[in-house]
Amino acid sequence: MAVIHRALFTWFTTLDFLIFLVLKLDGKINWNWFLIFIPLWVFDAVVVIYLTVNMIIHCKNGYDRNHSDLSLRRKGWFLACAVLKMVFQVLLCLKLQYVQSLSLYFVMIPFWILATGAAGDIFKGLVLINRR
Repeated sequence: MAVIHRALFTWFTTLDFLIFLVLKLDGKINWNWFLIFIPLWVFDAVVVIYLTVNMIIHCKNGYDRNHSDLSLRRKGWFLACAVLKMVFQVLLCLKLQYVQSLSLYFVMIPFWILATGAAGDIFKGLVLINRR
């Protein structure tokens, strides 16, 4: 899939989610919160499938077809980020729809792990760029 197709898919799924979210918060629709998040789960499913296939190809050949410099460990980190995001979304929907007594601290744990890991990853990348 070309870069423009990936960008368009990302923008359209985000736009769909935001439209559904605004309609839900405005009271125009009375849908389940799990239905509101469907565009994001479709996007996450595509990302997980893409990363999994890419990791399998990497393991099978020992390198990537497109000769990217991403290691298998980095691809695994990307996969873990996608899974953490999906877990956060499920917990958030459970809290909003069914279990209002669920602690917000518990719901936010996957997000905090994701944010901390992303900050560490960015810091590591900045340090490596400055060493070159």
